[in-house]
Amino acid sequence: MTLLATISTVAVASYALLSSLHKSAQALYALRTDASLPPYDPVDTGALPSVDVIVPCFNEDPRTLAACLKSIASQDYPGRLQVYVVDDGSANVGAVAPVHASYAHDPRVSVILLPSNVGKRKAQIAAIRRSFGDLVLNVDSDTEIASDVVSKLVRKMQDPAVGAAMGQLTASNRNDSWLTGLIDMEYWLACNEERAAQTRFGAVMCCCGPCAMYRRSALMLLLDQYETQFFRGKPSDFGEDRHLTILMLKAGFRTEYVPDAIAATVVPDKLLPYLRQQLRWARSTYRDTLLGLHLLPGLDRYLTLDVLGQNLGPLLLAISSIAALAQLALTDSVPWWTGLTIVAMTMVRCSVAALRAGELRFLGFALHTPINIFLLLPMKAYALCTLSNSDWLSRKVAKSDVDESKASIEDATTGPSLNPASETPGSIRRAGLSRASSQLIAPDGIAAETD
Repeated sequence: MTLLATISTVAVASYALLSSLHKSAQALYALRTDASLPPYDPVDTGALPSVDVIVPCFNEDPRTLAACLKSIASQDYPGRLQVYVVDDGSANVGAVAPVHASYAHDPRVSVILLPSNVGKRKAQIAAIRRSFGDLVLNVDSDTEIASDVVSKLVRKMQDPAVGAAMGQLTASNRNDSWLTGLIDMEYWLACNEERAAQTRFGAVMCCCGPCAMYRRSALMLLLDQYETQFFRGKPSDFGEDRHLTILMLKAGFRTEYVPDAIAATVVPDKLLPYLRQQLRWARSTYRDTLLGLHLLPGLDRYLTLDVLGQNLGPLLLAISSIAALAQLALTDSVPWWTGLTIVAMTMVRCSVAALRAGELRFLGFALHTPINIFLLLPMKAYALCTLSNSDWLSRKVAKSDVDESKASIEDATTGPSLNPASETPGSIRRAGLSRASSQLIAPDGIAAETD
């Protein structure tokens, strides 16, 4: 056996062992034992915590923003709900202005116009400092939330030990292409395997940005740290969701996952934007994994295994793949053992996912393995070598014309379904906000009524 074959065999065997231990423990802990949430007091709804929903926007497509706001309008939460739409210096502010105007008479909606682009994190903070609700729900402007999301997240947050909670993410455009379908399955696995297992120990390591709720009292304690994150002396302003989650864990709060709180978000439908997104996320993951390593001794041993599986596992797979390809190129011998092991691991994982999800389409997630080996692993290696780079890589002006803007207004003001019985509980439905007075908040903080 050549040196390359030995390296490849040892690496892939180590990967198989670590991955088997990690995924088996993950699947075991991810099994739901008690999905019930504490009920509300049906009499005293005034005692319910108030909720501020913050929607940061930058160059968002008007139709997408309109759909997001309508999903927030459909919430069945009986307590006080206030919505803050923060436009982060968008270049297409004229295109989205009609969407803002369609909510001009609702007292629950405030639009904050920032004079220049300051980044998603600072846009969120601009609204947090102006708001006053007991709980803060961050919703991405390309995300639609089911009608019971606020209610279900609030019920989880009734436990004062919980500092943050996230819902389950799906791809709203999963049927657009093979890639969006693959990403949708990737999201399901990330939520219903990784997060579901972590929530057993109250330590979800990343409450994802598209739909995450925070306790204001905890948030205010951490706001300065959140706002002024640095890495190697440079400001770090992406990966805000993971960083804030780590700060919550460091402060001693639990972070939870609520699988029944469904949020559908738009995912990349082309390979290059997807890889850019994954590069940004990889940098964020590495940075905050380093920040959170000292937390592991105080958490359950499974969390240590989880961190090892997510970081050491890909390294072993990369070493094995490189050695196998080099063996094939230099010695003309086929690395059968390496290839069969990777194929077997892939099929077992996809079969288990298909069984748990009850959907045969998860067998198609096997396509993710070659993408992972030939694209994602090299990209993660590049991310590790460029951790100080804080470019977002994906900020573009949304393409929208006058007709699209008009369509957005019509969509945004369309009333709720006339047949509520036709909607299942928790379905993502559209409804217009009530027509009353709203506020447009200028950069200096002075509110001016919009007409």
